[in-house]
Amino acid sequence: MSIVFLSLQACAQQKPVVDYDHSKNPYYSHTSQTPVTASNDFWVKILPPEVYQIAREQGTEQPFTGKYWDNHKKGIYYCAICGNPLYSSDAKFESGTGWPSFYQVLDPASVFLKADADGERTEVECKRCHSHLGHVFDDGPAPTYKRFCMDGDVLDFVPTK
Repeated sequence: MSIVFLSLQACAQQKPVVDYDHSKNPYYSHTSQTPVTASNDFWVKILPPEVYQIAREQGTEQPFTGKYWDNHKKGIYYCAICGNPLYSSDAKFESGTGWPSFYQVLDPASVFLKADADGERTEVECKRCHSHLGHVFDDGPAPTYKRFCMDGDVLDFVPTK
């Protein structure tokens, strides 16, 4: 019985990589700091359903299934919704949670932290487009002791050349 369970669990963890065509998004930029005020009606038309559910409805992907939980390349992580630079691979660490985790953001002004609706966690939002990215916890490594636990499907990664 447990063999079947393990096989089903392994299959569940293999999902297609969620990407979308940024050419349909007039707000996507790695350099603009202009705040994005697009409505959810706009986002639902251009984002894949999985990305919309996380970014605009504060959802989450299943652990060990997102694009970057096991990425070990050097580079920069951006908001997949608007292109805002968020994290450096230099701050990424193995948290064992199944989500990409970072101990600090590139620039504290790039994210907004707010109490989650349940009052138990702190939500991390992209400051430029107000999309949900994940949560931050106080159990990370030195020097910050923070764990920015992000949903990989709402991140883009550009490797260092």
